[in-house]
Amino acid sequence: MRFTLTRISAATALLCVALAAQAQQATAPAAPPVVEDEMLPVVVTASKLSEPQKNVTQKVTVVTQEEFAQTGTPNRNAAELLKREPGMFVNALSRNDANWGSYGGLGPKYNGMLLDGMPIDSFVDPMAVDAMAFDRVESQRGPASVMYGNYMSMDFAGNQSPLAGISNYVLKDRIDERATSLGASYGSFNTITGRAYHQGNAGNFHYFVGGSYERSDYTGYGMPHSWLDTTKDPAYRKGKIYGKGTVFLGRDDHSISLFGNYSTHKGDTGRPNRDFSHRYGLLNFTYANQITDTFGMTAKVGLRDYSRYWSEDNYPANLSWNGAGRVKQRIVPADLTFNWKHGNGGLLTFGADAQWVDYKTESISPTHVVAPGNDMKAKSYGLFVQERMVLGDWVLRAGGRFSRTTHDYKLISGGAPGLASQSWNKFLWSAGARYNFSSAVAFYANAGSSFTPPSAKSVGGTLLASDLGVAGRNGQLPNASLKPESGLAFDLGVDTRPMQGMSLGARLFMNQVKDAIVTNVVSQNPSQSRDVNAGKARSQGIELSLKHQVNEQFGYFANTTFTRTKITNPLNPGENGSQLTFVPDNVSNLGFSWKLPFGTEISSYVQYTGRFYDSTDKTSRKTFGKHATVNLHVSHDIKLAGGTKVNVYADFNNIGNKKFEQPWQFRDVGFNATIGAQVRF
Repeated sequence: MRFTLTRISAATALLCVALAAQAQQATAPAAPPVVEDEMLPVVVTASKLSEPQKNVTQKVTVVTQEEFAQTGTPNRNAAELLKREPGMFVNALSRNDANWGSYGGLGPKYNGMLLDGMPIDSFVDPMAVDAMAFDRVESQRGPASVMYGNYMSMDFAGNQSPLAGISNYVLKDRIDERATSLGASYGSFNTITGRAYHQGNAGNFHYFVGGSYERSDYTGYGMPHSWLDTTKDPAYRKGKIYGKGTVFLGRDDHSISLFGNYSTHKGDTGRPNRDFSHRYGLLNFTYANQITDTFGMTAKVGLRDYSRYWSEDNYPANLSWNGAGRVKQRIVPADLTFNWKHGNGGLLTFGADAQWVDYKTESISPTHVVAPGNDMKAKSYGLFVQERMVLGDWVLRAGGRFSRTTHDYKLISGGAPGLASQSWNKFLWSAGARYNFSSAVAFYANAGSSFTPPSAKSVGGTLLASDLGVAGRNGQLPNASLKPESGLAFDLGVDTRPMQGMSLGARLFMNQVKDAIVTNVVSQNPSQSRDVNAGKARSQGIELSLKHQVNEQFGYFANTTFTRTKITNPLNPGENGSQLTFVPDNVSNLGFSWKLPFGTEISSYVQYTGRFYDSTDKTSRKTFGKHATVNLHVSHDIKLAGGTKVNVYADFNNIGNKKFEQPWQFRDVGFNATIGAQVRF
């Protein structure tokens, strides 16, 4: 059966209306319950303090724990928790690969990611952290480059800038209830998962610990006859352990906490000599003290330790081993922030942050000779200040950041670099305004700038320039002539609450990047890409969103984002007038959640992805997208004696079994399902 967006959307919309009517009839004639004001949540990401949305000029949405299960993460990637949010295209290529999506009409590196307010790698860390540790996820759309600096990753797509927005995975903090949870599940591709979690408190000490292990035969996730073709089922094994301890020093706003996460990911990609072994470690240390009613501070320091290893073979000529690659990266971020509350809702925020980076790559030849590739160090320092004033119904915000970034190159592509060191000094700015027209209507506007130097991987690649087109040499080609990029972001929006439990929103955005660094696919087989400056890139679009919690039993949502992008590069006719890579012209979501009697819940959503491309070169690019997927989550709670609760659930993803092609010759695995149970006591 052929599904189209119109048919799926119409069917789901009719189902939502019918279920809403039935849910209302089921509760009549009782008065509607009081539901949480969805327009005015308490958020921390925009100001680094807990603030009501009405005091924040930026658009911030919150994904709650309850919504985690409804959304699902079929690729075991925490970025997927955001895939139903407007303005976002989450495109995790497989369980083994990172998210190559887009945000605000720009590529995946223009949405920064945070873990409890500290920067993480938006490509690596969502594959490594466990959602059981999160209290919620906050998504701030629009410029965030003053309060938060770039994340200085040298791997994947390189340095990550919060020009188009920033996402904050907020960890659990105060634990009010002692609980233990044990779970197991079985799913498609012979996937077996076990997980354990415990939380509790002892006086002023609050803590949680957990872990999970998953193994699977998985399935071929590459296009037939591509560099990802398989001769057997891929092996997949992933383990995670994590924990956090918080000591409250006499009051809720004075605390010390430490969070740690360690993840291992091993297996192969479906051929005997294409094994991999990755290890990801993460630490966050936080000291917070609201010293007086008006003055407070927060000090944070972290560690991100990444180690990735992968083997190559001689496919398609033969399956013999053809060497391996290794990446080691260590990043230490630090942040010191002060806040001063003044006047009637005024807030002055100022501070400093820094990052220190070590990045090394190695290649192992077929004769087992280890050769160095890229070897470099980087550091960045930032000073920032932001003032927020509340003048009646107006909220006004303005801030600036001075940033200094230094790269020291020891080796680039295995040789001495032409330039041993580079540094950049840059002043960034951001401003915003919000007008709370009434308790149900608010208008907002924001603008800001960004600056991002090229990463070591972008400059040095993972291959030699001479590897272009060589069979079995899959990876990224170097480009030593890359220039840094600078950006501007603007948005304008309205939030309304026409009735209790319903929120409507519209947001216009425009983002522009000069000397945009984009990843172009230059060869399909072997799979090779190169980062290039694509001239001036511009994206503009509109987000429309609806969310309605009809009553305690039934709620539905719908959102759509239309985006248009354009590259202006008169020096390259093949790129001039082209579109940005990995940015769909439309992403739409439509879904509902219904709590039936006796503890059963059903939730479903449809996602449509419009057309997008893998290259800015109009002569060689491939077209992707124009497909819809249907997802369903069903769960049932069973209450036992002594307060024990058993949750039995089933997830059905891509019900239409759409095995659509993705960039780099990846392919969606099609329909997959998981059934499981979780016991909480």
